[in-house]
Amino acid sequence: MNRLSTTKTVFLVFLIIGTIYILGKQKPYITNSGKIFGTYYNITYSSDTDLHNEIKSTLMQVDKSLSPFNKQSIITAINNNADATPDSMFIHVFTLAQEISAKTAGAFDITVAPLVNAWGFGFKKGITPDSTTIDSLRQFIGYNTVSLTNGKITKKHPQTMLDCSAIAKGYGCDAVAATLEAHGVQNYMVEIGGEVVTKGKNNKGGMWTIGISKPTDNPTASNNELQEIIAISGKSMATSGNYRNFREVNGQKVAHTIDPRTGYPVQHSLLSATVIADDCATADAWATSFMVMGLEKAMEICKSEESIDAYFIYSDGDGAFKIAETPGMKKYYLKK
Repeated sequence: MNRLSTTKTVFLVFLIIGTIYILGKQKPYITNSGKIFGTYYNITYSSDTDLHNEIKSTLMQVDKSLSPFNKQSIITAINNNADATPDSMFIHVFTLAQEISAKTAGAFDITVAPLVNAWGFGFKKGITPDSTTIDSLRQFIGYNTVSLTNGKITKKHPQTMLDCSAIAKGYGCDAVAATLEAHGVQNYMVEIGGEVVTKGKNNKGGMWTIGISKPTDNPTASNNELQEIIAISGKSMATSGNYRNFREVNGQKVAHTIDPRTGYPVQHSLLSATVIADDCATADAWATSFMVMGLEKAMEICKSEESIDAYFIYSDGDGAFKIAETPGMKKYYLKK
């Protein structure tokens, strides 16, 4: 063996040893799953320590702050007009919600709870409301009828109730991500009920991939067919749609998305809205807002909101699926 061959062999040996050493130093990937907010969470992260207890603790804090189904939560106390001091989680979500409400002229509104309940989609089940009931409830609806004053929520009408369901799952993802980072985790994907936060790389060293489902009205989500696969890192993604969450009233499908400005379920061609943003609470709120607005207004808003990208699936006049998207969405498509 000549000197050149010997050098190459030695280099190759050291390369193999170095690679084994580096791989040996990589932290394993752990997946934690469970149920929260009436849905399921799946969290994958790289860590030497299983942080499931810390994750569950964070999720319970969010639940205790924002869940109207939790009788001991802060939002329940506020809805019941009890003396309640909002915590930092509630204040963060309330402030963000009010900002997006202002930007959407009330299409996003966390005071919509009485209407959502009346239509049978909220934390109280009602019968299908008539126009008189809708009109009577609308006087208590409006994001500008509630405010945060001196650390307390002030309501113009005692009957006004808050519902953060359109933003709480996204915020829950953000809160878990913050917990992971506080423990030094730099590679993770947090998913709660379809809302997602990502950072770093997956266990194969690549981007995190998330599917956008085709909007078929299959409540069990079996044989879930994907419309597109998104690859992201350092970004959050949320999807809102009416195609699975609906009721039938007099033989007609009634969408779960209620327009706070009219009091009635939305009726337009938009089937689902997927939003990519820097944080998941923002993505969650915008996705809901777009489902209220409909496609044309949503695309118009996207032109001024440069920090988000969006992907819309809508139905044309013949019932076929069509796609509309912001220019920035294409960079997130999984390279096939």
